[in-house]
Amino acid sequence: MNRLELTGLTARPAQVWGGIRLVPLVREAPVEGLRLHEELYAEHGLGVVDLGPRARYTSVIPHGFVADWSGGGEQSAAYGTQLGGADGRPARTARLQRHHHHRMAKRKPGDRLRFLPLHLALEGYLSLHFGGPATAWEEWSHQALRDGLSPRAEDAYLGWSVRGLGDALRVFEIHPGQCGLMVYAADALAAAFVVPHPEDYRLLHPSLVEDLYGELIHQYALYGAPVPEFAARIADGPGPGSLAGLRAAAREQVREWAEAHDTLFAGELLDSSYAFDRVYRMGAFTLWRFLPPFRPGGPGQHIGETITDHRGRVAYLKTFRLSEAQIRRGHLLHRLAAADWRIAGAAEALGTTKEEVVRRIRSAGFESLLRDRGRSFPKRNKS
Repeated sequence: MNRLELTGLTARPAQVWGGIRLVPLVREAPVEGLRLHEELYAEHGLGVVDLGPRARYTSVIPHGFVADWSGGGEQSAAYGTQLGGADGRPARTARLQRHHHHRMAKRKPGDRLRFLPLHLALEGYLSLHFGGPATAWEEWSHQALRDGLSPRAEDAYLGWSVRGLGDALRVFEIHPGQCGLMVYAADALAAAFVVPHPEDYRLLHPSLVEDLYGELIHQYALYGAPVPEFAARIADGPGPGSLAGLRAAAREQVREWAEAHDTLFAGELLDSSYAFDRVYRMGAFTLWRFLPPFRPGGPGQHIGETITDHRGRVAYLKTFRLSEAQIRRGHLLHRLAAADWRIAGAAEALGTTKEEVVRRIRSAGFESLLRDRGRSFPKRNKS
C-alpha cells in the first residue's frame, strides 16, 4: 500500500463559512467491526508522552482516541456530544484528567487501543532520520554523533485559533451517513478526517477544533478572502418537465461535484504516494502512520495516520498539511541520509555545492549538527 484510497466514501456539496470550506464525506455503509470514541483530558493541558528509555514527547494533548474492535463498541462509542457551549466552546464533560501518557499507542483492556490522534503522525515526522550521522564524518559535531537530531520541535496551531473554523463546525449540518470531513482554508486542503461509523462521527465532530493545524493553514484562514459557495445549476435550455426530472438533475449536480472535488480539491492528498509505517495490528485492522515523498515546490503534502481493514479500505484517517519549510526539511534529511550523511555526497545528489548544502542545513535549523558551527565552511554574513 502506497496510496490513500477513500473507497466507499462520497463527497457531498461543500458548505462555506468565509474562507473555510467543509466537504462532508458520506459512507455507503459503515465499516463493520470497528468503532472509535474519545478520551478527553484536561482542557488544552500540556501532556507528556513517554516514548521509551530517556525519550519523552511534550505537547498540548486535549484528547485521545480509542479504537474498539471487540464487537461491543456500539455502546461504548455512543457518548452524547454537542458543539456550542455557553462560551462558544464545546459543551463536553471530560471523563479523564490524566496528563502523563505511556507511548503514543497503548493497548487497553479488551480489544481496544488508545492512541493520540495527529501526535502519532507528527511523531513520525519529528523522528525522521532522528539518529543523525552514524559515521564520524569530519563535518559533524560531537553533539550530532552523540544525540542525533534531538531535540526536534515544530509549531502548530489549535483549531480554535484557525479563523472561522469553530463557527463553521458549529453552524453546518451533519449529513445522514456522514463519516468524514475535508477541511479547506482559502481552498487549500487543511485536513482530512474519516471514521468507521456515522455515530462515531457525530461524537467526534467537535474534536476538529482541538486538532492541530499547520502555520500555512492558520495564515490562509486569517488573511484569505471568502471562497465561493457551491451552487447547483441546471443546464441551459428547457428545464426539467417534472419533479422527478428536477430530482435527477440535482443528483447529477451532486455527482459532478463529487468528481470535481476528488480531482481538483483532494487530488494532492489522493494522488500522492506515501511511505507507510505499521504502528499496531488490531485483529482484522491495522493502524499506520505515513509520510509524503517530500518534494519541494510541488502541490501540498500531508502526513497522517490511518486504520485500514484486511482489504486495505480506510476505516479511519486524520491528516496534517505540512508547510513548504517542513517539506524542505524532510527533503534535506532524506538526501543527507541517502548519502550516508556525507555532505559532499548530498551536494552531488542535489546538484549543488557543499557550501550550499551547509547553508540549507543552517536554514533548516540544524546548524548545531555542524562541527564548530560549520567553521570549515564560509560563515553567514551578519549585519
